[in-house]
Amino acid sequence: MSAEHKGPGTAAFGWWAEYIEPRDSIPAVRGLAARLRRAGPIEALCEPAVHKLAQALHVSGSEAEAEKLVRLACLLAEVRESDAAPLAYRLGGKEPVLSHARFENLMRAEGETLTDLMRRAIGMANRRCNVGALARDLWYWNDRTRTRWCFDYFHADAPQDDSKETA
Repeated sequence: MSAEHKGPGTAAFGWWAEYIEPRDSIPAVRGLAARLRRAGPIEALCEPAVHKLAQALHVSGSEAEAEKLVRLACLLAEVRESDAAPLAYRLGGKEPVLSHARFENLMRAEGETLTDLMRRAIGMANRRCNVGALARDLWYWNDRTRTRWCFDYFHADAPQDDSKETA
């Protein structure tokens, strides 16, 4: 798959695998992950690795895309292990680790509130989830994404949609 045809999930997973995942064996990676976990928007944008992510995602430079880029980089730094299960699936089920009320708050969140609630949710999932799916969902955080998360949270089969995910 060429770089031009990579979706945000695939591109972000590749970035995470190179710049975040090896934190236990490479001190510079550990430092980057720690800085991103604590970073505000300007601090995150001062990291060269974040600009590598922007290149991989073909970010246009709009303010909205810059905000999504920062959120994505900072939240991916929270994830320690990639898993087959999407984050919403790991949070829910018969004995959810994230209460229904908190999940509903997460589904309604936007902006900095979304980042804060998502950070807590990642922690509650033992910092493990499907990194590519999380990246795609954060990039396209919209009603279609939220709908899928609701089905995943309740471990139910979502209705199939023939159209592709779009911004």
